[in-house]
Amino acid sequence: MPKMKTHKGSQKRFKKTGSGKLKRSHAYTSHMFAHKSQKQKRKLRKSAIVSSGDFKRIKTLLPYK
Repeated sequence: MPKMKTHKGSQKRFKKTGSGKLKRSHAYTSHMFAHKSQKQKRKLRKSAIVSSGDFKRIKTLLPYK
């Protein structure tokens, strides 16, 4: 059977943690910061963990990660 191809867009967006979960960055962080509060901008800087439902879907896109 041939090797599966990794989805390159997903490969750039997700990193695997030590425990096997997937890390992602937040949306809404590229522009229009004037109307966002300092608290919101500070929280958007941190990474988040992919939810369990999305993890099953993304796992097929990243077979070797």
